[in-house]
Amino acid sequence: MLNWERCMEVRILRKQGKGIREIARELGCSVNTVRKYAERDDAPRYGPRAPRPRKLQAHEGYLRERVAGAHPAWIPASVLCREIRERGYVGSERVVRNFVRGLKPVARPDPVVRFETEPGRQLQVDWIEFKRDRLSAFVATLGHCRASFVRYVTDERIETLLACHMGAFEFFGGVPLEVLYDNVKTVVIERDAYGAGLHRYHGALWDLAKHYGFRPRLCRPYRARTKGKVERFNRYLRHSFHVPLVTRLRAAGLRLDTHSANVEVLRWLAQVANRREHAGTGRVPAQALEEERPALQPLPQPYRGALPRACAHPAPTPRVVPLAALPAKARLVLPAQHELAVYEALLTEAA
Repeated sequence: MLNWERCMEVRILRKQGKGIREIARELGCSVNTVRKYAERDDAPRYGPRAPRPRKLQAHEGYLRERVAGAHPAWIPASVLCREIRERGYVGSERVVRNFVRGLKPVARPDPVVRFETEPGRQLQVDWIEFKRDRLSAFVATLGHCRASFVRYVTDERIETLLACHMGAFEFFGGVPLEVLYDNVKTVVIERDAYGAGLHRYHGALWDLAKHYGFRPRLCRPYRARTKGKVERFNRYLRHSFHVPLVTRLRAAGLRLDTHSANVEVLRWLAQVANRREHAGTGRVPAQALEEERPALQPLPQPYRGALPRACAHPAPTPRVVPLAALPAKARLVLPAQHELAVYEALLTEAA
């Protein structure tokens, strides 16, 4: 097809009395093309171009299903990008991010101003509850380096809280000077019981604090975001780890238990959460933890105070055994809840 300028040349030359073949030689086009546009009075029109295949097109349906299946929770674009890469996607994460952005209203910027603490000063602690899965997660984030520890549990009793503290201190390799909490009964019995800022803490928590050498601190009432560092990590944990994991298992008719959750969350912390560049600090939490660790108090002897014998030591990190490594007979008699590696193998085979 000739463009507008070349079409006008054909008509002008034709009007000058030149023949079809002569015009074709002069303009370097075919005789039929010259004849076509010499006989027409309207401008050349271009039809719609055939759509170019997009790298994400084959995965858009999957992304919509994942987002709809997780509603009202939200799966970040980075997680969805990792999932579709396993399904053959070779494009960039930016393309995925732009696509899923249209599936969710843009969130307003967080107006909260966070204050930094010096190395070794503060650990922020919180519970995050997953009611549908009947699980809770103990979350602890160091205020300076932003390194985080997570342990899944089935209750939020004082014995569980203390055991989770022990696991967090061993995970970080030291003890901060203070730990910041919400106003929950397992932490504080009565606020301002002995005067302004002098609270009556739970006796078992005081005993643990004395053994490890940290001072309990409370958020202001109805101001849970005073501990905004761990609150922000809670959202990251829910949307980037828990929701993607649970929805994949749910689609296969499986549910998440504490053993499998703790295996996978430790792996996620080591490979993703504590290895990413933190948006607030611009540093990698795992690397920043190595710098902060000398400022932490050294770990004391194992705590044997108010905990029952079963909670005196945190449970060891469970070992993941791939399904292929199990004997054939063992694969046929596995219990109803297995390690997550088993679930992953089943999901892979189903796909």
